Amino acid sequence: MPTYDYECKECGHAFEKFQPITSKPIKKCPKCGKMKVKRLIGTGAGVIFKGSGFYQTDYRSGGYKESAKKESDGAKPAADGAKTPPAEPAATDKPAAKTDKKTSKK
Repeated sequence: MPTYDYECKECGHAFEKFQPITSKPIKKCPKCGKMKVKRLIGTGAGVIFKGSGFYQTDYRSGGYKESAKKESDGAKPAADGAKTPPAEPAATDKPAAKTDKKTSKK
């Protein structure tokens, strides 16, 4: 919910009101009681993202998104239905490491 700035044209009282966007503007001044209050036009507030739920990649430029889409389209299987074989695990020349637990007696 935004905070709106108001000013009474009769007594000059300026105040803020935290209210939903769907609410109608206030007309009655809380100080003098006259129906001369006007909502002031403000510059608006910038959106501030805080917390761990936002990521650097959420708001990338259009060029970045287009190139990422091209890369992901290139990774898709062929349109003619040909399937690519699954990748085989990499072979290693080294055997699995063995650990010897030796206990020494004193």
